[in-house]
Amino acid sequence: MPYALGIDVGGTFTDAVASDGAGRIVSAKTPTTPPNREVGVMRAIDDLAAELGIGVGELLAQTDYIAHGTTASINALVQGQVADVGLIATKGHRDAIYIMNAEGRTLGRSAHEIQDTLRQRKPAPLIPKYRALEVTERIDHAGKVLVPLDEDEVRRVAQSLVDQGVEAIAVCLLWSFKNAVHEQRVRELIHEIAPEVYVTLSSEVSPRIREFARTSTTIMNAQIGPRLRTYLLPLRKHLEEGGLKGPLLVMQSEGGTITADRAPEHAITTVGSVLSGGVVGGMRLAGQLGHRNVITTDVGGTTFLAGLIVDGEPVMAPGSVVNQFPINAATIRVHTIGSGGGAIASVDEGGNLRLGPQSAEAVPGPACYGNGGTRPTNTDANLVLGILSERGLLGGRKPLRMDLAREAIRVHVAEPLGLTVEEAAIAIHEVQNAQAGDLLRRAVVQAGYDPRDFVVYAFGGAGPAHCAGYCQDLGVREVVVPLGPVASAFSAYGLAASDVALSAELSDPSSFPVDHTVLEAHFARLEADLQRALEAQKVKFHDVSLHREIDLRYSMQVTELATAVPDAKFTERTGEEILERFEEQYERINGSGAGYREAGVQAITYRMRAKAGLGFPVVLPEVPEADSADPREALLGERSVCLDSQTGYVMTPVYDYARLRAGHELAGPAIVDVPTTVVVIPAGVTGRVDHLGNLVLRYQ
Repeated sequence: MPYALGIDVGGTFTDAVASDGAGRIVSAKTPTTPPNREVGVMRAIDDLAAELGIGVGELLAQTDYIAHGTTASINALVQGQVADVGLIATKGHRDAIYIMNAEGRTLGRSAHEIQDTLRQRKPAPLIPKYRALEVTERIDHAGKVLVPLDEDEVRRVAQSLVDQGVEAIAVCLLWSFKNAVHEQRVRELIHEIAPEVYVTLSSEVSPRIREFARTSTTIMNAQIGPRLRTYLLPLRKHLEEGGLKGPLLVMQSEGGTITADRAPEHAITTVGSVLSGGVVGGMRLAGQLGHRNVITTDVGGTTFLAGLIVDGEPVMAPGSVVNQFPINAATIRVHTIGSGGGAIASVDEGGNLRLGPQSAEAVPGPACYGNGGTRPTNTDANLVLGILSERGLLGGRKPLRMDLAREAIRVHVAEPLGLTVEEAAIAIHEVQNAQAGDLLRRAVVQAGYDPRDFVVYAFGGAGPAHCAGYCQDLGVREVVVPLGPVASAFSAYGLAASDVALSAELSDPSSFPVDHTVLEAHFARLEADLQRALEAQKVKFHDVSLHREIDLRYSMQVTELATAVPDAKFTERTGEEILERFEEQYERINGSGAGYREAGVQAITYRMRAKAGLGFPVVLPEVPEADSADPREALLGERSVCLDSQTGYVMTPVYDYARLRAGHELAGPAIVDVPTTVVVIPAGVTGRVDHLGNLVLRYQ
């Protein structure tokens, strides 16, 4: 029987899902094993095989593909654990990466931080200046060669960087996105000197106008590419030796996968891979439940993630920011804060309780894990409040220490604030809910939508424990906790259910609308590029769909909106249709009447995305129906739980999820124990198990 596997390597846990395409899905959850994360991956596959009742070799031999999401890329950038990189730029332009287009103090900062001008600082440079070198060449804005490439100078510069011991070289020449001939020749010359050096070209990684963002993207791609290759290629070899016949696929920020042998060349596209898995899973589940507008919330061990699905499709962004440096790579727009289950609680100098962004991660983990951690976390607070059982996580395989949790909260939070341990624990719990709720509200409203038009999906190890709290004041219709066979491995389910996705883009700044023949020419070129990229994957596709868009802006503005292009054949009317879509989107975000076509509109970048289906039906199966709505047959007993600072501890019924059936209804306060998570149903909230085993929460 064929299988599809999804594996999500998070900061604290590694989640895995296996689907046989015929309605059977099993999941597994194991601790992540840094720095050798492949160990945790193989343990997760071992657990999947055990759940299926077959050997690991048999499972791998019957696996059509493995879709893998990893934090390796984003963690490497954030923590600075990257390859030593050199830069080759056009003479006179190497300092673009240090000047930072006058954006360096504000990129990626909140409105509050931007207003605090006295504390604004540029980040540390991506590479030291002595590794940023220049060569003589010049191509103009139309792609015409004005000054030939000085090849002898390239050889000297490349040899200098190799002598400095760089592992990778980023090449970013002026206007190379209009004509890549000089960048391609530079790569050839570098490889004549040092064939083993990883070389990345801006014309391939980021063919967009704006020198600073293009350079930073190219450098960061070079920084993480060698490390990603070092991780993925041995993992793939190990899997193949174990019997894997199908491809190892890697999730990208834009919500689709790429083969592992191609991923290191486009490493920057994998920065948000784990962030995207949950949104893709939400999109698949929404298709089964008939929901068009969804807010996905993923509370893992380290982070709280929120993404939007509108009209059945994830909301996208043309790029992102890491460490105040822009990344030109299409991505599912995911909002994130460091407020997961392992977020560390502390008291600042002003006597304020803080939660995150620092995390206890997998090692040493929360204090209650007993692995040497001494700082209190959200997980420790939930244990003290009775939300978590001392029996522990992973079906009891990860016991929790109440004494260690209480001691950590007492020392670091309770005594500094003059509170009891219980009061400090509920304060931590409520801060978590408040931070998450604030992020959700901003994510939806700033995108121009009304939260009341959405359903929330809550998953991840800690999402089900907090969702009723952080959604309480949001005004949403209902909260769906995806349980069934995937439970807290929902992001891994999204990985297994994903398609291969690739994108191609070109920049051609001009006034808009342009003649429809220009549109035809640009998108024909992009389609040809995508066709070559799909063929290079060497994977058999079930079907391929294309999506076209253009980044547009009003004249004199500095940011663009990605605007969908109609699928129909281009006509003289097409440009007007695109303008109407742009203005509708602009006014939804900025307010009615904010548009001003009289200022003129400019097209900056043209983009095409390809989604290639793998033909494997990864869907959630239906669960048995209950004889009645009364869930007493699933009742395990009661335990003392505190869900509200005003009410305090209350004896609360605890239900075993494994015994719940479709149609069972639960009234809060109640706790639902799941082997890999726990669902909290506060007073004033009801829960109903749907036909897929999800727990649907509604406010009374």
